[in-house]
Amino acid sequence: MSTEPEIKFEKEYSLEERAAALLKQRGLTVTTAESCTGGLLAGRLINAAGISEVYKEGYITYSNEAKEKLLGVSHETLEKYGAVSEQTAIEMVQGAAKQAGAQAALATTGIAGPDGGTPQKPAGLVYIGCYVDGVTIIEEHRFAGERAQVRNMSVERALVMLEQALLSTSHMEPALNG
Repeated sequence: MSTEPEIKFEKEYSLEERAAALLKQRGLTVTTAESCTGGLLAGRLINAAGISEVYKEGYITYSNEAKEKLLGVSHETLEKYGAVSEQTAIEMVQGAAKQAGAQAALATTGIAGPDGGTPQKPAGLVYIGCYVDGVTIIEEHRFAGERAQVRNMSVERALVMLEQALLSTSHMEPALNG
């Protein structure tokens, strides 16, 4: 049984609205680093009214060169593990937070498909990174579906990860009024 207080919202809020409220409440800023989602994650966060108070900047790092140049992902990591790997996701999410000076970050790297997959790394393989207050969590997912579905499922899961990370490190009631 959880010792966390149950949080009740007055109305249904979207994932991005809940994340924005939690970020504002905690006084944290957030950034995004995206490969396979190509800006969808930033776009979802920006759907939340008032997000400009906490959203710093976003990076679309589709190429390996961009991951290295903008996020500081090491060339050795990309050579040894590939762009679609837990190791790259770690360096992306931590690099984004550092570059933006943000206390929270989300990163996605994967193979949206339908092409580009291999038996070891099939289409639908996505690594999602979440960084909050110095803690990094990486999840590996194997999403099924069309390219757009894989990208959208990646965004949904990233937002859930952010909300869970913010709630697990905070015992405060979200300030959402509806």
